[in-house]
Amino acid sequence: MTEDLILANATLVLPGETRTGSVKIAGGEITDIADGASVPAGAIDCEGDCVCPGLVELHTDNLERHIQPRPKVDWPHANAIIAHDAELAGTGITTVFDAMRVGSISRRESRYGAYARQLAFELLELRAADALKISHFLHLRAEVCSDTLLDELNAFGDADRVGLVSLMDHTPGQRQFRDITKLEQYVKGKHGFDDAAFQAHVAHLKDLRDTYGDVHEAEAVKAARRFGAVLASHDDTTADQVAVSARHGISLAEFPTTIEAAQACHGHGIKVMMGAPNLIRGGSHSGNVAAHELAELELLDILSSDYVPAALLMAAVQLGELWGDMARGLGTVTHAPADAVALGDRGRLETGQRADLIRFRLKAGAPVLRGVWSRGERVA
Repeated sequence: MTEDLILANATLVLPGETRTGSVKIAGGEITDIADGASVPAGAIDCEGDCVCPGLVELHTDNLERHIQPRPKVDWPHANAIIAHDAELAGTGITTVFDAMRVGSISRRESRYGAYARQLAFELLELRAADALKISHFLHLRAEVCSDTLLDELNAFGDADRVGLVSLMDHTPGQRQFRDITKLEQYVKGKHGFDDAAFQAHVAHLKDLRDTYGDVHEAEAVKAARRFGAVLASHDDTTADQVAVSARHGISLAEFPTTIEAAQACHGHGIKVMMGAPNLIRGGSHSGNVAAHELAELELLDILSSDYVPAALLMAAVQLGELWGDMARGLGTVTHAPADAVALGDRGRLETGQRADLIRFRLKAGAPVLRGVWSRGERVA
């Protein structure tokens, strides 16, 4: 059981507003929120620093990066998981949905093998051993263009904490890689394909889509319901694709690639999530719609760190500046993602919520973390 703690004289980031006050923590929960700059005996004087809920990350490839830091380099999983967990804690993320691809591609030159089931076992074992700093759930990224998807999905069950299933279709010529030259740059850079290997890769993916795509999409939807997981789309590009997503019962759109798709998502009541690196860089590395464009059009609801964990807090602050509302910007990485996956016990500075908190201040416009707490225990 954690000791009582008071973070005082802080700029509290509450839903819809910021104000000076203090937060009291006991038993791993927020037990009181008070106004004013006073610093009671024994409290931590935050000196006006921002205190807000710990960040909630729904889609990060960071664990995959740790288990394979270079092509053909397989790192010991336990060490990779612990390092990943510590890295996220150090960036203010206190809840993560670890993205794991299910749906391998068996052709040798494609180099996408099954790994999710074993990695999930190891992650859950470390969690049970209390070896992790923050809260972990599973996000299964279901690649419908795969001959192994159903076997890989069926290896998961109720005990696996699968909180999110996203439908992915990376068939060349549509969605994220509507511009095949972008896919060519990505695949050749990541896997070292030559021209012949790349063309074989494209042909193979199209064959897989023709053979399995529709059936696997339907089965992945059923699997999400079986797990009790939230269902997300990935890289919707057209209003027609969004309409299909809506019929599946999808409530979250990851990285729609066009304004048309984002507008259609909001028309169907689907929340739009964009990548923090996209916002910080000023555009998509794949040539798709820029996150700041969607923010300016009131079409952006949630941010994800995607492939740079440290980007999440930075981008939320940047959104707060863009909107002229810091509480709103930080809401895209706290209560908005928590609500999207029905985690009602976190994401807000309110009594009874988990004491997942971060303290930071701005220096030269950049957020500098000064403390991270998970269930009231300091983890960074």
